[in-house]
Amino acid sequence: MQDLWVFGYGSLMWRPGFEYEERRSALLRGYHRSFCVYSHVHRGTPEKPGLVFGLDAGGSCRGVAFRVDAARAEDVKRYLQAREQVTLVYRDVVKPVELVDDGVRVEALCFIVDRAHEQYAGRIDFDTQVRLIAEGEGQSGRNPDYLESTVRHLDEAGLSDKGLTHLWRAVEQRLPR
Repeated sequence: MQDLWVFGYGSLMWRPGFEYEERRSALLRGYHRSFCVYSHVHRGTPEKPGLVFGLDAGGSCRGVAFRVDAARAEDVKRYLQAREQVTLVYRDVVKPVELVDDGVRVEALCFIVDRAHEQYAGRIDFDTQVRLIAEGEGQSGRNPDYLESTVRHLDEAGLSDKGLTHLWRAVEQRLPR
């Protein structure tokens, strides 16, 4: 048995939900963070979907890598399966990620969007993203809170994303005062 690395790029960054030995800034190449998944459970419903992140093909993504002790690895995998695979919109795969501070590469569990899944939104225009996020709410709470937390945690980790900050400001303008 060996330690498990898990790559977080959205809510896993601030709410992993599992114990870990270490948390490091990390870079995943070949995939980018994108609001490309219609949320039917966590941040929306089938009747009124929200919008959540997926790792979509192309580019790169800065996020967080968590090292989980080997003794807890199987339990963490089961937990993440239950959390991330509610509707099977993600595929769990192992990909190399680079630990930003020292350049070391580790193999990490990642959740990549399944482009063939009915909840795959693909590239949708900015105004539609704003509307879906502003109006979405599901079992895990309000969709605007998800975006705000992601922006805040990226900023705190020194990984600011101007595009997401711009999106958050637009969503914030749409929210009731």
